This record gives sequence, structure tokens and C-alpha cells, in this order.
Amino acid sequence: MRTERDSLGKMEIEDNALYGLQSARAGENFALCYKRMNLRLIYAIVKVKKAAALSYLKLGIGREGVYRWIVEACDRILSGAADDQFIVDALQGGAGTSANMNVNEVIANLALKLSGRECGAYDFINPLDNVNRGQSTNDVYPTALRIAAIELLRALSDGCAKLQQSLQLRENEFDSIKKLGRTELMDAVPVTLGSEFGAYAQAIARDRWRLYKAEERLRQVNLGGTAVGTADNAERKYRFEVIEQLREITNIGLAAAEYPMDITQNNDVFVEVSGLLKALAVNLMKISNDLRLMNSGPHGGFGEIKLAAMQLGSTIMPGKVNPVIPEMTMQAAMKVIANDTAITMAAAHGEFELNAFFPLIADTLLESLSLLERTVFLFRTKCIELLEPDTERCLQLLNGSYAFATAYTAKLGYTKVSVIIAEHQGNPEKIKSALEKAIQPTE
Repeated sequence: MRTERDSLGKMEIEDNALYGLQSARAGENFALCYKRMNLRLIYAIVKVKKAAALSYLKLGIGREGVYRWIVEACDRILSGAADDQFIVDALQGGAGTSANMNVNEVIANLALKLSGRECGAYDFINPLDNVNRGQSTNDVYPTALRIAAIELLRALSDGCAKLQQSLQLRENEFDSIKKLGRTELMDAVPVTLGSEFGAYAQAIARDRWRLYKAEERLRQVNLGGTAVGTADNAERKYRFEVIEQLREITNIGLAAAEYPMDITQNNDVFVEVSGLLKALAVNLMKISNDLRLMNSGPHGGFGEIKLAAMQLGSTIMPGKVNPVIPEMTMQAAMKVIANDTAITMAAAHGEFELNAFFPLIADTLLESLSLLERTVFLFRTKCIELLEPDTERCLQLLNGSYAFATAYTAKLGYTKVSVIIAEHQGNPEKIKSALEKAIQPTE
């Protein structure tokens, strides 16, 4: 065991642990047993630390060798070599300070080991004086969230593009299948199954475009602004260099914020992005529910389509198969909508120059992005691309309705058609005969 000390006291840390006193203390303080910090966020923080270290290397700042070992330590972490060393709960007090310190300590101790020294030898490589030099949690953490969110947004936007394409293929395949349209779950007018899938494709196309454009809103970062956006303790040359290095590392067109204090204290951009995710969730829920209804039966429901049988549906009813993929999709959508409420509340509770609830915003936004990316993939591959139409059932329900009656209103008027329908008690054959007779010219 090694002993680490700070102004609050001392703690015993396992000799080989890459985390240090601050991480261990945070692990105890925030022992919610909820979940640990999102690894994508951790990796994004590490990328920021690597950019800072490369900047100091280029500028010739710092003790010989220190920043080379820090860069190497960052690369090791990004390869997954230290995932188990990030021990702090996702929901933490302090606006993310514990997350930043956990990363600082792991990088410092791994760099110490790479230099041939023992963990905890902070007089040579220090988590704060070296790894965190010129930085604050308040510019590192928001920058990292933007990087992680953009990476996930790109994957989700690509997933939506593929879902849109699959829906359009089904639109073309089903274009000639006539069926009954419904409004408020009641018989309406004739449509085609293809046109319904075409409408779904249009909705997802809007989501794809909105998500693609959302990246622009996240590219401005406050890195270099340190605590409140005023660049305290950050060298001027470093502030310009670190953004350049971060662009190279992430392959994202990041830009220094014109007004860093705004980026530090205000989180409306994350609320905006979450709102776009909610819009996608709403569309996925609507489409999924339509498919559940069209699949209902097989004998007591609509039965207009047949979803692929994915698993047995009951422990008591033999032969029952449930629409499990649309049901999963709808639940994921509900979770994203709930997450949007959490992000909204957390963002609204920032006071003055910082938001203490930023860890909730970060964890929840990344959860929604990851959840939707996976949901869109499964919905496309296990539902949309595998479902089949029941052409005969579609025609049977259409012919069994009086949806055709609407076409007669232009000649006979709404009231006259309504009277004929009522007189024949909704019997399609009698209604059609009466309507045809009604439009015949009188002698």
C-alpha cells in the first residue's frame, strides 16, 4: 500500500492502482452503485490531456521527458489498457472535478510507471501541475463532452441514413399493395402500404438531417478558458496550440469559442441536441406502434403485415409470438424522452459561471446517443428489413370497408353520402350500389 496526502488528510491506496487519493475519495463519496463514468467521455477527456501534452512538447514547456511519457500514457489508456481504473460514479458532485482528477491521476501514475518510477511519485510527474497544467475541469469536461457527443452523433446520423434507405426500399416494394387508411384508428380512405412506409422514410430523413447539422452547434469549445472562461493560468501560446492538436487527434473541426465564458456557464446547446434526439425517439415510437398494430393478430387483429418471429411470446400460450423489436424500440424511445427532461432540468439549474449538475447532462446525453444508435440498428435489421406484407388481408379489409365513399362527396356532397351510408348500416356492397345509382343522371 502507498500513502497519499492532501490538505484534507491521507488515504492508503493499493500500490499498483493507477488512480490516486482524489479518485479514491470520490469513489467513497459518490458510492451510488449506479454506474461508472461513460468510457467515451473518459476517452474524450484523455484526448484533451494528450492535446495539452503535445502542445507543451511543441512549445518546449516542462521538464525534459515528462510530456512524452504523458502522451504515451494517454495512448495506452485510449487503447483500453486502464479501463478498470476509472472508478468514480457517473453522478458526482463538483461539476465533474472528480472525473477530471480520476483521469489526471491515472495518466500521471501510468506515465510514472512508463518512466520507471513508482505510482505516487508526484514530485516527478504530478496530476495537477503537469497533467492538468493550464486546464480546469470547467474547460476540459465540456470540451470532452462535445467531442464524445459529436462522435456518437456521426454514428447515429449514419444509422438514420441506413434506416431511411431501408424504409424507402420497402416503400417501392409495397407501392402496389392497396390497403385501408386509418385516422384515429377508424376506417378512412384507401392508401397503399408503400405510401405509409414512404411517410416513415420522410420522418427519418428529417431526423437524419437535423442530427447531421447538430454537429455544428457542438464544435465550439471553451478549452483554454480554464475556470470561468477568462483563461486564468493558461499560457497564450498554449491556448492556440491545444485546439490545433485536438483537431488532429479527434478529426473534428473544433473551434475556439468566441466567448468562452458563455460555453462554460450555459448548456443550452446540449438541451438543443437532446431535443433533436427526442424528436427521433418520437418518430421511432410512432412508426413502431403502427407496425405493432398492423402486425396484430394473427387472426383477431389487423394482420396487414407479418413481423419476423424473433422468439416465443408466452410461457403459457403455445404458438404466441410478440412484436418484441418494436416493443424494445418504443421503450428505448421512452427512455430518451425521459432523459431529455433530466437534461433540461440540469441545464436550467446552472448558477452564474458554472453548472454543478453537468455530470448528469454529460452521462444522460451520451446514454441517449448510444441507446438510439443501437436501437436504430436493431430496428432496421430485425424489423424493417425482415417484415412481410399480407397483400390478401390488406385487400380484404379495404373491400370490407366503405372507404371508397369519400370519392363520391365531390358529386353528391358530404351530407348526401353520409345519409346513404347510414341508410345501409355501413354495408359496403349496398352503399356502393346506392352511391352509383345516386350519381346516375335522372331523365
